[in-house]
Amino acid sequence: MAKATKKQALGRGLSALLKDPSNDIQSSQDKNADKVIGNIIELDLNSIEVNPFQPRTNFSEESLRELASSIKELGIIQPITVRKLDYNKFQLVSGERRFRASKLLGLETITAYVRIANDQESLEMALVENIQRQDLDPIEIALSYQRLIDEINLTQEQMSERVGKKRSTIANYLRLLKLDPIIQTGMRDGFISMGHGRALITIEDQSDQLDIYEKILTNKLSVRETEGLVRNNNKPEEEKPSASTDDTDEDTVPKHIKKGIKEFSEYFGHKIDVKISKNGKGKITIPFHSEEDFNRIKKLVQRDK
Repeated sequence: MAKATKKQALGRGLSALLKDPSNDIQSSQDKNADKVIGNIIELDLNSIEVNPFQPRTNFSEESLRELASSIKELGIIQPITVRKLDYNKFQLVSGERRFRASKLLGLETITAYVRIANDQESLEMALVENIQRQDLDPIEIALSYQRLIDEINLTQEQMSERVGKKRSTIANYLRLLKLDPIIQTGMRDGFISMGHGRALITIEDQSDQLDIYEKILTNKLSVRETEGLVRNNNKPEEEKPSASTDDTDEDTVPKHIKKGIKEFSEYFGHKIDVKISKNGKGKITIPFHSEEDFNRIKKLVQRDK
């Protein structure tokens, strides 16, 4: 009990120190910095801004509510990490889900670990911390690796050392970004696995990628079955079985409609089918593969109403 009381008193003292303009710190060389940096204190939620470098953009409302319920019962088990920006102003480095869930609960303060970091260091910490998470989808991880390459100028070898992953593992994730955006969206939404994606990467033509992607969703194909389809697709033309002709002649589809099909497909996250008759009339078909997928498409259709 004595230890708990001492810790609480220390936390209040550091919080008061940070709120005193005369003791404000901006770098690790400032006075009192050693009393703040590396310590865990209670910070006002309103003094913390979200991290613009946060690589994660998708936060499930349901999971946030579940986390909020857990925080209500048990409190913040793992403090968030923030960096000092200005007087009584901080920015998240990691822990945005805990931050959002605490605000959802209406809490006024949150337990935080304070450190000093510049923009590049903050970005690198956020990306590396994000990669280490267990609940990220493969595309989120791939995008984090790509940002480390583009914005921090890390090589795959250096990333391997920073995140503790094999270089070949990093390369496999980065290759997923060569997939058609629709397939990437499907992987992010959990319709296909990374194994499906790795099989599809070997197909150079993105329209062929999408054709097989739709077959995976429609027929609920396993990774092994997908690999079989891909092998057949990659065979020389003379070795492929003859394919039935489609009702719509690709050469007769006007350019503006071809462009529209691509835009529709990217918006809805599926390959959109368009049938056009000789008199110029046509029909647009938007496929869906589950009740959740249908509701997602419904929201997209209703978004601009």
